[in-house]
Amino acid sequence: MRLLVLPALALALATPRLVTAQVPTQVTFTGSPQSPISSNVAIPAGRASLWISGTVPQMADPKAPEGSRERWGDTKAQARTILKTFEAQLAAKGLSLRDVVYMRVYIAPDKAQGGKFDFQGWFDAYGEFFGTAQNPTKVSRSTIGVPTLVSPDWLIEIEAFAVFPADR
Repeated sequence: MRLLVLPALALALATPRLVTAQVPTQVTFTGSPQSPISSNVAIPAGRASLWISGTVPQMADPKAPEGSRERWGDTKAQARTILKTFEAQLAAKGLSLRDVVYMRVYIAPDKAQGGKFDFQGWFDAYGEFFGTAQNPTKVSRSTIGVPTLVSPDWLIEIEAFAVFPADR
């Protein structure tokens, strides 16, 4: 019996004490002021949310030749069309980009850039919509490089998660 108690006691003493979690009363974004994104977001219990499915870019110029850069645009231009689509979808629900708390972003290699990922194009487009004077929200997000998307013309696909304000 004594042999069983000693390992259990040693484990109990070595385990750090659990800190009691503070349940948030409002959506709280946490992160470095210098970072364009939040490291985490706390969401109060019972808040309604909206998940936006993977969204792909809209064609920039349908009259441009198939597979051309002019037809779809670069990563930055494609990201802008997706974020504008989000604005419209959110507005239809009484929300805005300020209510977005998380995004998952998939970026495919750009043949026009030697098959490299244009992460900077995405970061630049994001910076036009988030962390600005008009929208100070800096979402928590993941940006993932993938070998391809469904269409070889698409360079980016984005999913988003938004939380309704407390008064709704």
